[in-house]
Amino acid sequence: MQPTLQQLIKTYILACSLTRFYRSIELVRLDGRTRFVVILAGAEIEIEIYPDGSWSF
Repeated sequence: MQPTLQQLIKTYILACSLTRFYRSIELVRLDGRTRFVVILAGAEIEIEIYPDGSWSF
């Protein structure tokens, strides 16, 4: 299973933003059940990127 192009672009943008603010990225994973890309940053930030490129945390 592969992420969508919109998810790839948004993942890159968010990862750059997180590291700009010195947040360590612990995990980036594509959830096979929901097809969401999940980013865990530090101990308190969890971001979900939906197949259409929208996201929430």
